[in-house]
Amino acid sequence: MKAVYYFENGGPEVMQYGDLPDPEVGPKTVLIAVEWVSIEGGDLLNRLVTPPPETPFVPGYQAAGTVLAVGSEVTRFKEGDKVIGFDWHGSHAELFAVPEHYTYPVPEGLDMRQAATIPVPFGTAHDSLFQFGQMQPGEFVLVQGAAGGVGLAAVQLASQAGAVVIGTASSRKRLERIVPFGLHHGIDYRTEDIAARCKEITGGKGIDLILDLAGGQGKNALIGAIRPHGRYAVIGAATGSLPSFGFFELIRKAMHVYGISFGREMHTERAHALLADIARRMVEGNLQMPIDAEFDLSDAVAAHRHVAEGHPFGRVLMKVGR
Repeated sequence: MKAVYYFENGGPEVMQYGDLPDPEVGPKTVLIAVEWVSIEGGDLLNRLVTPPPETPFVPGYQAAGTVLAVGSEVTRFKEGDKVIGFDWHGSHAELFAVPEHYTYPVPEGLDMRQAATIPVPFGTAHDSLFQFGQMQPGEFVLVQGAAGGVGLAAVQLASQAGAVVIGTASSRKRLERIVPFGLHHGIDYRTEDIAARCKEITGGKGIDLILDLAGGQGKNALIGAIRPHGRYAVIGAATGSLPSFGFFELIRKAMHVYGISFGREMHTERAHALLADIARRMVEGNLQMPIDAEFDLSDAVAAHRHVAEGHPFGRVLMKVGR
């Protein structure tokens, strides 16, 4: 198979494109002929700092395609099924072998490009808002970094569930693009005072739930924006940094801080049901993920560089074909 791989950590230039042996199909494995790869923030972070456990190492969490073969103990899928696959590596290739419990059906009528974007962005956003964030209708939700994949998923899910959604982005133009997805108030974090604007928007109450997708950048302003007993979700580490909290910061606002890692949940029946519901809502036209750019798999270096440097709106995909 053709695949993208690397031997050592570094920038996009460490990746190579060439031939590797086809992956083996274990008894509980689904082999996917990949059509579209969604580049996730963790793909970039792993390439930069996580030593590859084996080399050559094929990166990538997430892809959509057609089942080519299944293991002897697989019961949910058969050859020819359209599916989404997730694993901690391996999606940047023509063939992606994933455990059955990390494989999700694509319903009829769902575009495969949209399907490829579902698990990490929408699952992470949903858990941040509801499973752990306990969001209620009418609450004020602040999405720090609302123009990325998880941010846009969160804006849609929160607004459709009755929240007042406030989002931050790096320009007024980017904020205007988020409005059709359910954004009620936008804050340009480069030119506006986040805490002051949130106080104004909430009538002095403060934010009920903050989703921090920026690795703690602007943390002090976010703490200033949150209400007493508010909730603060730390989501992922794709920026390469995470916020740290002193006890006084937590006590001063009596705030609740929790971390989100949806990947640890994705094998569960709950996650399968959640992702099936997201896919259904996509088919119905109620949810979508903007595709910022598309690259061929052979152009993975350029694709990763665009994700890292191009401030993409939504997700960046790679097209794969044998």
